[in-house]
Amino acid sequence: MAGFGGLLFFLLAAAAGTLVLLDRVRTTDRSLRQTFVERLAELERIRSQIYLSGTYVRDYLLSPDDSGAEPQRDRLAGIEAETRAELDRYARSLDSGEREAFLALRSEIDAYWQVMQTTFDWTRDQREKLRYTFFYEQLVPRRTTMLQIADQIGTVNQRGLAKAEEQFAASAGDFRRSLIAAFAIALGGSLLLAVVTVWLMLRLESEIERRGQDMRDLSARLESTQEEERRKLARDLHDEVGQALSAILMEAGNAEVADNTDEMRARLRSITLQTGRTMQVVRDLALLLRPSMLDDLGLIPALQWQSREMARRNGFTVQVEAGDDLDVLPDAHRTCVYRIVQEALNNAAKHSRASNVRVSVAWVVEPEPPRVKFSIRDNGCGFDRSQVHGLGLLGMEERVQRLGGRISIDTAPGRGTAVSAEIPAQPKT
Repeated sequence: MAGFGGLLFFLLAAAAGTLVLLDRVRTTDRSLRQTFVERLAELERIRSQIYLSGTYVRDYLLSPDDSGAEPQRDRLAGIEAETRAELDRYARSLDSGEREAFLALRSEIDAYWQVMQTTFDWTRDQREKLRYTFFYEQLVPRRTTMLQIADQIGTVNQRGLAKAEEQFAASAGDFRRSLIAAFAIALGGSLLLAVVTVWLMLRLESEIERRGQDMRDLSARLESTQEEERRKLARDLHDEVGQALSAILMEAGNAEVADNTDEMRARLRSITLQTGRTMQVVRDLALLLRPSMLDDLGLIPALQWQSREMARRNGFTVQVEAGDDLDVLPDAHRTCVYRIVQEALNNAAKHSRASNVRVSVAWVVEPEPPRVKFSIRDNGCGFDRSQVHGLGLLGMEERVQRLGGRISIDTAPGRGTAVSAEIPAQPKT
């Protein structure tokens, strides 16, 4: 999930980055073209108003009376206001290269309208007398000059568009490089992620193979141990129980042919003693296989009996600390705790040379979920955990993991061993 999820993340990130850059380039291009079109339209409106003003001035100068000249003056005043508004709008988006030409145009237009104002005070006779001179010596040259300046501004505007297109081409080049960089980063990240994923998969495969080999070794050693236990049990049955029963049979035969009552009674007493010893041997064998008190009396008495027997046979002290509520554990959990404690005590007796062992078992309800926690600690010689993979340790781990718990073995040469485990468990009903 991490490997393929990371690969998808890199692809989505590259695609998102590409879309963002593309949208930025499109927005820039749209803005440049829209600005150019708006400025060109404003310049065209200024030209149109200049042309139209010339027409209205001509009509005004040719008007035979004041009643016909008045509407022309009103139209010229409206054109003047519109022209000045267009100039103000154009000035807000003025480019640095257009400033000088625009200021010249504005100055000419201001002078044009100032000259135009002088004609509004003329009488009809003055208009007839001066109109041709004014039209050809004042109006036409000024209008021509303004249109030439407007053309210069248009040329500057065209150069601005060309410059903007160059900037857009540079932005497109940056976009192309950014796109290549984004895909290179995505490809590099994906390759790195693939290498890490393959390395982790190979590592997991090696770990699985090692664990599989451990399981095969465990299975082989379990079979070997089971065979050894069967041989030991068969030997004990033959040597202890078989010999005891043979002795009982011999004593019973002797009692049958006894000559007097005293001899018969002596044979019967011998049979009684042999039967008692045989029953004890059978009881010990049964306890080794499965302690009946674990089912009859509970986990705590079974642990205490096991601890006393180990202490008696091996000469060290065993302290058992356990709560009174462990009988709520399911049978599988009680058996697991008992067997792990039994294995840990056997290891302490065989390998650690410990003088003191402490067993602690507790049923924990808070916080959820309910669980049983237990530990076995000794003050023995300890061992190197990385160098020892005994059957007993593997068996303990397998028992705990089968019930969904976890186990830890804390040890080191010279500082004893602590086996701690925690198994989730619901109380039996």
